[in-house]
Amino acid sequence: MSQGPTPAAPRAVPTPRTAIPTPPSTQAVAPVEVTGAESIVRSLEQVGVEVVFGIPGGAILPTYDPLMDSTKLRHILVRHEQGAGHAAEGYASATGKVGVCMATSGPGATNLVTPIADAHMDSVPLVAITGQVGESLIGTDAFQEADIVGITMPITKHNFLVTDPAEIPRVITEAFHIASTGRPGPVLVDIAKSAMQTTTSFSWPHEVTLPGYHPVTKPHSKQIREAARLLATARRPVLYVGGGVIRSRAAAELRRLVDLSGAPVVTTLMARGALPDSHPQHLGMPGMHGTVPAVLALQKADLIVALGARFDDRVTGKLSTFAPHATIVHADIDPAEIGKNRTADVPIVGDLREVVTDLVPALETEHAQHGKPDLAAWWHQVDDWRETYPLGYTETEDGLLAPQYVIERVGELTGPEGIYVAGVGQHQMWAAQFIRFERPNAWLNSGGLGTMGYSVPAAMGAKVGEPDRTVWSIDGDGCFQMTNQELATCAINEIPIKVAVVNNSSLGMVRQWQTLFYESRYSNTDLHTGHGTKRIPDFVKMAEAYGCVGLRCESPAEVDDTIKKALEIDDQPVVVDFTVSRDAMVWPMVAAGVSNDEIQYARGISPTWDRED
Repeated sequence: MSQGPTPAAPRAVPTPRTAIPTPPSTQAVAPVEVTGAESIVRSLEQVGVEVVFGIPGGAILPTYDPLMDSTKLRHILVRHEQGAGHAAEGYASATGKVGVCMATSGPGATNLVTPIADAHMDSVPLVAITGQVGESLIGTDAFQEADIVGITMPITKHNFLVTDPAEIPRVITEAFHIASTGRPGPVLVDIAKSAMQTTTSFSWPHEVTLPGYHPVTKPHSKQIREAARLLATARRPVLYVGGGVIRSRAAAELRRLVDLSGAPVVTTLMARGALPDSHPQHLGMPGMHGTVPAVLALQKADLIVALGARFDDRVTGKLSTFAPHATIVHADIDPAEIGKNRTADVPIVGDLREVVTDLVPALETEHAQHGKPDLAAWWHQVDDWRETYPLGYTETEDGLLAPQYVIERVGELTGPEGIYVAGVGQHQMWAAQFIRFERPNAWLNSGGLGTMGYSVPAAMGAKVGEPDRTVWSIDGDGCFQMTNQELATCAINEIPIKVAVVNNSSLGMVRQWQTLFYESRYSNTDLHTGHGTKRIPDFVKMAEAYGCVGLRCESPAEVDDTIKKALEIDDQPVVVDFTVSRDAMVWPMVAAGVSNDEIQYARGISPTWDRED
C-alpha cells in the first residue's frame, strides 16, 4: 500500500498559556495555610467538580476527612473501585464533563486500571485520584504500595506523582485541562500520603503552562478545500462517522454537512446517535455486526470521509481488503490516528466540530462553482441493499423470549430521551442495532476495550449526571454478575436506574462463536442463571436483597407490561430479569479477520452483490 501524501502542517493555535476560568464565588483566592488533603478538596471545588465516585482507604484517608466538610462536592461511596471508575466514565459520557474517581493505594489503585484503560480506548475525559504511601516509603514495597504511575502510563494521556503539597493545585488544574482538551482521555494523579498530611500554602493558578502540549483544534484550510472538492465530485461517497463527533459535540454541525452533501452516512458503535437513525441518509452501524447496507456501502465507496473514526479492526475487517477503491479523507483531533491503520489521501488534524464547521461552507463553494454531484445511481444501489437486507430477527425455536424483541421494546417504550448503557456481548450489539437513537449521548458502552461489567456502574454515573432522564442498563447475565454490587450504591444513594438483564444463562457471544467456529462445543459458557429449575443466582431475589425492585419476564405477552411497570417506578432502582433464548445469534456478522466482502446476513446466507466496480 502506498504511503500517500505527506500531511500538510496543521495550524496550531499559539496558546502557550491557557486561562483557567475561576468560579465567580471564588475570585481572587488569597493564599491560605491548609493541609495537602484540604488542598486536594479545594482544588476539586475550584475546577468545578460536582461528584466524586470512590472508596476510602489508608493512603487516601487524610483526604476523606476534609471531603466530609465540603458543601460543593458530592461523594458517592461505591462498593468496588472498578465501579467508581466506570461510574465516572458514565457521568462523563452522559454529560460531557470530566468524570472523577478516587481510590487508595495498592489494590485500590490497581482496581481502577480497567476503567482507566476503558476511558483511554473510548476517549472519555476522566481524572483518577489515588493515594500513595508516604514519600519516604515509596520504592520500599511498603504495605499497599503499587507503582500505579508506572502501571497506568500506557493507558493514560498523562499521569502525575505528587510528593510536594505545594504542587497540588497546579497538578489538579493541569490534570483536568489535559483530560478535557484535545482528544479527551484519562489522567491519573497519584498523591503521597505524606503530602496530604503536610501543611502548605494554597494558591490557585489562574493559567496552565504546559510547554509541548498544544492540541491542534483548527484544521488546515488547504486540506478542508481538498476534502470539499472530493466530496463534491465523488460518485459513491460515504461519510464514516466515529465517536469523535460525539466527544466534540459536533452533532448539529454534522447534520448540516450530511444534508448538504447528500451522501450516505454510517455511524460506528461509538457514534450511535451522532446522526438520528430516522435521517433518510443514515445506513446504520458498519462493521462486524453492522447493517449490510453500511458494510457494503463502505466496500463500494469511491470516497470515504472519516470523521473522528479510527479505522478500527471491528469496522474494517481484513484491512487489506477494506474499501479497495476508496480515496480516504481522514479527520481527527489526534494526529497519531491518521494513517495508523489506513493511509489517508487527505489528512486533516483538528477538532471535529471545527473541521465540520469549516467543511460546510467549503462544500457550498464547490457546489456553487461546479454544481452538486449526481448521486442517483449510488442511492439506487444503496436503497436496493436497504430493501433487500433490512435488520431483523427470527422467532426462537425454544419458546423463550427473543432478546432482540425485548431490547427493541425497551427502546420503543422508553423513547429517544432515555439513556441506554450496554454491557459487552450479544446484548450490546442488539441494543446498538434495535434501539433507535435520535440524539447524541443517549448511547453509552465500552467500545474499544469491551469491558464486561461496565453497564451497571456506568448507568449509575449517567443517572447522577442526568437525573431527569430515564437510564437503562442493558446487561447480560454474565456482565451483570461482575459489578451488580453497585445496585447497593444505587439504592442507598437514591439513584433509580433500571436494569434489563438479557438473561440467556450463558456467556452469549462466546457461545455464539463456539456454535459457529468450535463445532458447538460449549466449554465453560453455561452460567446457570435462567434456564431450567435452578437460578444461581436468582436475580429477582438478588435485586430485592440490594434494596431494589425485582421483576421477571418470561413470555412475549408480559414484555410490554413489565417494561411499563419498570418505567413507572421512579424512587428505587429496578432490575428486570428477561429470560431469553440462548440460541439467538447476532446477525449480520463478519467473522474476525475476514474481509467485509464475506459478510453474512444470517447464518448460511450471504448478500448477493457485485464485488467489482
